[in-house]
Formats: sequence, C-alpha cells, structure tokens
Amino acid sequence: MPTLLAIEVSPRHEFSTSRKLTAHFIERWKAAYPGSAVVVRDLMKTPPPFVDLAWIGGAFTPREQHSPESVAAIKVSDDLVAELKAADHIVIGTPMFNFSIPAVLKAYIDQIVRVGVTVSPNNVGLLTGKKATVILASGGDFSPGSPVEKYNQASGYLRRVLGWIGISDVEIILANRARAGVTGESAVEQFGIAVRSAAAVAPAVAA
Repeated sequence: MPTLLAIEVSPRHEFSTSRKLTAHFIERWKAAYPGSAVVVRDLMKTPPPFVDLAWIGGAFTPREQHSPESVAAIKVSDDLVAELKAADHIVIGTPMFNFSIPAVLKAYIDQIVRVGVTVSPNNVGLLTGKKATVILASGGDFSPGSPVEKYNQASGYLRRVLGWIGISDVEIILANRARAGVTGESAVEQFGIAVRSAAAVAPAVAA
C-alpha cells in the first residue's frame, strides 16, 4: 500500500487554514487508499535544526571521520531523508510568510537536500517516482492575473527544490485570502474541493 507523508508547517495549529486543508487531504487519502500508511511530520512540534558547522562536517566528510557533534547533527538529516524516501506521496501544508516560506520549512528542506543522498554529484535528483502536493495558504490574492502574483516566491521555489531532488510531479494548490477568522474558513470551504480531489488521484509508487 502507498505511504503518505504529511508535512505540517503552520504555527497557528487548530486555527490554521493550511492545516485544515491538509486534514481534508489526509481524510480523502485514507478513504481512497484504505489501510495505507500516513506519517505526519509536524515541523512546529519538532522543528529541525538549522544547518551548522557540525552538520556540514557530517554531510561532506566520510562517516569514519565524523566528530560526535557531526554524528548527532547528520542523524537528524538521515532520519528525515529516510522518512521522505519511504513515502510515495508528500503533502506539504504551509502558510506563505512575506512572499516566501516559513523559516522552519526552509530548515527542513536544508536537511533533506544532500549531495550523494537526495541529489547526485552530477545534479540529478535521486527521489524519483514520487508525487507531491503543496497546499499554500496566503492572506493575499496571488492567483494568476493578480497585481501581486509576481511576489509569490514560495510556489516557484518549492516546485524547483522538489524537482531538484527528483520529485517533478508537483501540484500546488494556492489558497488565497486565507486570513484568520471568517475569510480563513471561507478559504477552507473554497479550496477543500481541490484538495480532496488531489488526494484521490492515484499516487506514483516508488520503485
């Protein structure tokens, strides 16, 4: 059975539009694939550390040369990469912060993008055969034709970085005007159909 990895990012928890939409996705996924595995990675509950000197030592030197600090630092990355490799479909529910992604999501990405592990030395993505759905909630309207469409740096970045590690089948659902309160609830209702439809599409099963 396929495995879904759900990555939660919003600090607003039960008040979050992206989390509510991700919950819709998971619900439909479970209905479409009974008995399938769903793994939730909540970056607010367990925020990944930023890349530091110990991490760089662990990523770019042979393991037998690792210091105790590098062993601990790179284990976080190894665990996150293993979790990602085991998934057939990845859903990322995230808000847009200042036209881009939250720092905690960038920290996660920096942990999983590794030469020789998820990207070859020849710059070929190694995590092929997977699909990703990005649910991107924003307070403004960044839809095509909007006066501020060009300021949306999050969609393009996530599509490119996922493609860089080999996940080229990426669907981005942009939940616009998802502010707190009534407008947020309207966004959940408005974009819930698209989210549930994306979840019902058969996943690509990794070889």
